[in-house]
Amino acid sequence: YPHRPYPRLLAHSGSEEQNPQPDQEYQRLPYSSSKRGSPGNKYSGCLANLTKEGSHWTGTRSNPLLSLHSSKFVSKRTACLIATGPSPAATEEPEMDLPKEIFLKDYKKPDYLFDTVDLEFQLGDEKTMVTSKIAVSPGNEGNSSPLTLHGCDLKLLSIKINGTELKSDKYTVDPRHLTILTPPAGVFNMEIVTEIYPQLNTSLEGLYRSTGNFCTQCEAEGFRKITYFQDRPDVMAKYTCRIEGDKTLYPVLLSNGNLIEQGDLEGGKHYALWEDPFKKPCYLFALVAGQLECREDSFVTCSGRKVTLRIWTPAQDLPKTSHAMYSLKEAMKWDEEVFGLEYDLDLFNIVVVPDFNMGAMENKSLNVRICLCLENICRQKFDDVLFINEQVFQSRLVLASPEAATDGDYAAILGVIGHEYFHNWTGNRVTCRDWFQLTLKEGLTVFRDQEFSSDLGCRTVKRIADVSKLRSYQFPQDAGPMAHPIRPLSYIKMDNFYTGQLLFLKYYALNRVYNNVN
Repeated sequence: YPHRPYPRLLAHSGSEEQNPQPDQEYQRLPYSSSKRGSPGNKYSGCLANLTKEGSHWTGTRSNPLLSLHSSKFVSKRTACLIATGPSPAATEEPEMDLPKEIFLKDYKKPDYLFDTVDLEFQLGDEKTMVTSKIAVSPGNEGNSSPLTLHGCDLKLLSIKINGTELKSDKYTVDPRHLTILTPPAGVFNMEIVTEIYPQLNTSLEGLYRSTGNFCTQCEAEGFRKITYFQDRPDVMAKYTCRIEGDKTLYPVLLSNGNLIEQGDLEGGKHYALWEDPFKKPCYLFALVAGQLECREDSFVTCSGRKVTLRIWTPAQDLPKTSHAMYSLKEAMKWDEEVFGLEYDLDLFNIVVVPDFNMGAMENKSLNVRICLCLENICRQKFDDVLFINEQVFQSRLVLASPEAATDGDYAAILGVIGHEYFHNWTGNRVTCRDWFQLTLKEGLTVFRDQEFSSDLGCRTVKRIADVSKLRSYQFPQDAGPMAHPIRPLSYIKMDNFYTGQLLFLKYYALNRVYNNVN
């Protein structure tokens, strides 16, 4: 948050202070001591002597995070200094909207439906232009209410209704919404052009650019950071997506569905046109552009259709994708034999990128997964103190080589690849009405991937591992202050649903009960 910067942490050995800059003020933290971790003063020291100067809280006591870790990483001879900087002049902070609680009882069908959505992206280093052309129809006969669209961090360039640009008095824009005050009666076409800045998007929601690649994450409410839209799962439409970008920087242009057309453009650019023929909610939209290479294979469905399979990764990780491809083909075969569900498109892509905030995502026909390897550990050393910023090692859920992977790694890849593929029907083609139903798609799909892993491995060993996970994750959460039903009655921030395992594991257990009873 720019208006509340975190203080810089400096560390050195011995009692001599480093020379501070003239415009900075330093506060010496107490030397680490075993008494600081004692129950009697665990929190009392964190709140003492706090004063507010301008928009910053300052004090003479140590940061509680530093106190927790000081005895682990810092010797008794090490002194820590916090550069707080000069106190800014007192200014009035802008008012921010209070979080709004969403209640299940308040659900109402959308006033307008979207039949088709045609997206066009012009990818650039500094900015990206997004054009959306939407066929809109009233959700209820005789509807005349305003059309409210979600939007966040967007620059609106133009809006047209049936080819005519709207005047400014015909709509309103605020930081979270675009509202068309008097939409036409019946079916109409809407065209919205926005400008976004993926390279500045550090939330990793919507469209962002990192390490030279463009990538999207739209579940649960990330699509509103791409264009103005009814960002809710019960608004389903057929999508096309045209992507334009520099051919050298972004030789691979991927989106949902089947690749319809591609070619070169002037100025060293090229394009790709994708079409997803089945209706889907906007949270399943995906786009990836960058320098990737693929492992290609094919699968023949039970009806005789040939499906092209591709796993895209950075070039150095391509040899580690053979087991992931095996797992994908086994999942497609198992879903046909056990559930009678055949894959419904001509192409299935999996993308493994190093910068992805969800671990894995089941975007229709374009699954995206994170790849973080040991080399991504960031180490900084200040004299005799080593601070380690550890990143999650999730490459083992996609990439594997016999030299480094264990049996558990191979089993985990099988389950994760299967889980995201099984979402094609339980979550994508059959999706949620609202986010209170998240547990339906996730719990059912967890049950399906665990049955898949049991059939291809040892059912008894798999069951023991699943129950151990229930005891480790679900039981403590249900016994603590974070306990809640699998379908909560309200929420403030939808993303919080994904932070624990309760919605996934508890409903999977209920699905197992239903299966055993029936």
